[in-house]
Amino acid sequence: MSALFDPGREGFLDGSIQWNATPTHKISLLRGYTFSAAHKFVSEVTGAGGSLVATQTLSGKLAASGVADASDVTFPTVAAGDPITALIIYQASATSGGADLAASSQRLIAFIDDAANLPITPNGGNIDVVFDSGPNKIFKL
Repeated sequence: MSALFDPGREGFLDGSIQWNATPTHKISLLRGYTFSAAHKFVSEVTGAGGSLVATQTLSGKLAASGVADASDVTFPTVAAGDPITALIIYQASATSGGADLAASSQRLIAFIDDAANLPITPNGGNIDVVFDSGPNKIFKL
């Protein structure tokens, strides 16, 4: 069940989230979290028991016809541990770019738990995330 967070959808409509080159968007490997569409900030995910296992910055972001895409991501040498059950995508900076905001201000966008190879148990090696090449790419508004 992959889904967009409701406040994330709202953020695209009110301009507080933008999918372009200026703001920093990140993707995190996640475990221990039960999805809530109402969550708005990364701190709500971690406050609900979610653990961000590893994080990477998205690059090559593209938007066309309401579809978001980005370059595939490699998480290098992810420490062995419990299974990773999902991914989250969020805007880590302000829309104007700059440094990452506090987790209590980082805006959640997408929750993905039905990607190929999920859940995955890290073993100290790399974990590659290859985004869908179909018409909906990472997500479609």
